[in-house]
Parts: sequence; structure tokens; C-alpha cells
Amino acid sequence: MDLRDFMRLVRRHWILIVASTLAGILVSGAASVLTKPTYTAETQLFVAIQSSGSAQDLQLGNNFSQARVQSYVKTVESPAVLQPAIDSLGLPVTAEELATHVKATTETSTVLINIAVSDTSAVQAAAMSQAVADSLIKVVDTLERPRTGGSSPVSLSVIKPAKAPLEPSAPSTKLNLLLGFLVGLALGVAASILRTTLDSRIRGEADLRQVTDTPLLGGISFDQDATKKPLLTQAAPQSPRAESFRQLRTNLQFANVSGQAQTVLLTSSVPGEGKSTTATNLAIALAHAGQSVCLVDADLRRPMVNEYLGLDRNAGLTTALVGAGDLNDLLQPWGSDNLYVLTSGQIPPNPSELLGSDEMKRLVQRLEQAFDTVIIDAPPLLPVTDAAVLSQHVGGVVLVVGSQKLRRHDLEKSLSALELVGANLLGVVLNRLPVKGPDAYAYSYYSHDEKTQSTALTPTKTLGRKKRTPDRDMGYSESVSDFEKTLMGGEEPAAKSFPAGRFRK
Repeated sequence: MDLRDFMRLVRRHWILIVASTLAGILVSGAASVLTKPTYTAETQLFVAIQSSGSAQDLQLGNNFSQARVQSYVKTVESPAVLQPAIDSLGLPVTAEELATHVKATTETSTVLINIAVSDTSAVQAAAMSQAVADSLIKVVDTLERPRTGGSSPVSLSVIKPAKAPLEPSAPSTKLNLLLGFLVGLALGVAASILRTTLDSRIRGEADLRQVTDTPLLGGISFDQDATKKPLLTQAAPQSPRAESFRQLRTNLQFANVSGQAQTVLLTSSVPGEGKSTTATNLAIALAHAGQSVCLVDADLRRPMVNEYLGLDRNAGLTTALVGAGDLNDLLQPWGSDNLYVLTSGQIPPNPSELLGSDEMKRLVQRLEQAFDTVIIDAPPLLPVTDAAVLSQHVGGVVLVVGSQKLRRHDLEKSLSALELVGANLLGVVLNRLPVKGPDAYAYSYYSHDEKTQSTALTPTKTLGRKKRTPDRDMGYSESVSDFEKTLMGGEEPAAKSFPAGRFRK
């Protein structure tokens, strides 16, 4: 994981990291408040050797003192030293219990002994430290006194008496808060890494690139109102969602710059990734750019295009495939642009056989002769084989990937299925992407009024009749760049009429 991946992880899971850090601070703060304060008093002793005073004697005495100091430090925690201190103060503890509160240390190459005693009372800590120091002086004098009689050659004296401390030595609130912050932050980052490792969902372009290098044609920003207003014409002209479809339209022309893929099939891996809305809005965007477009609902299991566009699906694709109706009469015009829709028709018992038939292949060829672009909405790849079968009759396939909906292994299966049938995969569209954050695909440059009222286009359900809608009159305007005009072959073509009998049987 490089720095860029780590920063993306932090931005994606910043709430978890912040919450864990705050929890660590709160726990450490609560522990500091609830813990009873402890005071530490310290007494310092000096070890000296009785000598005649010559330089050689002083040197020998100093070396002897340094060698003995370590033994005296160990002696401090012995019952021989602690029990007299307990008796002198009348403490209700044993020598073993008092030893846990006493700590004796010495500095290297010195003859100084520090005796520190901790207690919940500052006065009691000072008294205990002084009592232990006095007891050590007596014990050392007794131990070092010659058996033949006479005085001890070693003398210990107090050079720093114990005083009652004014500030508690524990708990250290600042240190605890710092430790709580670091521990909470570490746990938050660790939890984020673990969550990212275990989560195999496709969230953005970075996750997509871990599975495939297929060109990314565009990213569709998620809109809260998309469920109620799924169409491009129902969104504000400069909204991120509308701009995403215009970018998809341009990138699709790049991917199909040779013009071989006149018919484009849109599918997904599993249901619920937004392939139908993507296909419908892509067809609308292409029609707004001046192309003559035919949108075919080939999802013969769960058709949705007719519901989005408000059209009748009683007669449509299946009607044409079984020869029960003429294609000229089944196409339904929609909107003010040159957009025609072939709904699914009645749901058949054998969708895969119909979509893979020679009649379907001939129908696609007839549509390609009459329209600039044919957009086909196909079923998902993994539940059924309809899309894989139909992909052999079209010029190109676009795979819609739902952000936070699809998992990596499902995407791998879909790509393998398309590769197995030899489909021409033009690219991938990431749908339901967040507008902001580490997984956002694009940035919105133009601001727009979120309260802008956009009127939905509601064509009539009458077959064969085109209802002129107030699309352009209601203020919805979409500019086509000069570059897109060049990709489409020069100036923006005029809207084409669709006369009856255009198709040859």
C-alpha cells in the first residue's frame, strides 16, 4: 500500500478513524479522572567510607563505596529494612506489601542512593520514605560493623530529606490522553485496513483497476432524487448527474471512433446496478446531440425502459421477433429529439432463444440501417445468459458497474463471460458514484440552483404517434461541443424524420 492508497483509505474511513481516536481519548480521560491520585516522596542518601584521609585511601574508599552501593540498593526492599520502618510508623501492612510501594535506585559511578515511596497520601509517602531511609542506615551500620568490635567503616547519611509532594505522580493526565490518542488512532487505522481488506465491493476507479484495465467510459454521480426522477431531462442542466451522461456520451464516441460499433449493448453483472437508467439516459444524451437514436429494451425478464419513459410495452421487441407486428408500427417516438423506443413487448417463456435467434440479428441490422446509433438494454450477465448471447449480434458492449453494489469476483465472472463469447467490450461505466470523496469520478465546475424546477417529459402511450414535449421550451438546453460535432462527422445533423415504411422486410 503506497501513500496514495493510504490517503484514499483514510478519506474513505475517516469517520471510523475519528470515532476510534475520540473513543481512545475519552477512555484515557475517564481512567485519569477515576483513578485515585498517587504521591511519591523521595529521600537521597550518601555512602561514605571512613579512612585516614590520604589520597590512596580515599581512592580505595570510593571504589569500595561504589561496589557496595548496589548491594545496599537491593537491601532496601528486604524485610530487615522495611519491618523496622513499619513498626516505627505503625503501618497496617506487611513488609512484602510495603516493598511494592518502595523503589531504590542509584546513579552510575556515584555513591548516592535514592529511595522513593508511593502512597495515596502525600504526608504518608514522605514519612514512609524517611522511615525506610533511617532503617537502611541502621541496617548497613549493623551489617558492616566488624565482628571483632569497633565502628563500621561505612556510613550513610541523608543529604535530601523526604518532603510531602504537592503534585501527584500518577495518574499523568497529559500522558494518558496522549497514549489514548495514539492507541485510538492506531486501532482506527487498523480497523480501516481490515475493513478494506475484507470488503470486496467495487467502490471507485481504484477498486476497478484491481480487477481490469478495461477503459472507463464514465462515472455516473449518485443523486438522491434519481429514484423518483431517473431521467436525464428531469435533472438540472448543470447538475453532476447530467454532466456525467454528457461525458459518457463523448467518451463513448472516443471508444467507437472507428464507427464499427453502431449498436451498443448495455448490461451489468447483477440486477440493481442501474443499467436500464444508464441505457435510457445515454440514448437521451445522444439524441440531444443531434443523432437519430433507437433505444431497444431487450431485458425480456424485467423490462424497465417503458416505465421510465411512460410508454406501452404490450407490443414491442418480442412482437417483432415472432412476426406478429411490423417494426415500423412498433417503434414509439419519444421527446422532441430524434429518439425512438422499441419496448420489450410481452415477456416470453424463452428469452434466451429469442435474443439469440437469426431474427434478432436481422432486426439489429435493420435498425442500424435506419438510425445513427442503436442502444440496447440487456439483462444482467450472471443470472441469465441473455446478454452474452445477444452480445454476438451487436458492435460493442458497455458494462455498467454499480458502486458499492458489485463485488470484485462478480465483475471477474462477467468479464470472463464476455470474453468467452468474443464480445467487443468498449468499456465500463461506474454508476452510483458519490459526488465528493475519494471515490468520486469527476468534479462539478459549474454551480447550479438545486431548487431549479425541471419538468419531466411524459410522452403519450399511443403507438406510432410522436408527442412534442416542452423540453426546450421549459428551459432545458444542452450544448454540443465543437469537438463532439467533429466526432459525429462535422456539423450537428438536423433532426431526422422517421417515415412509415422505412424498413425493408
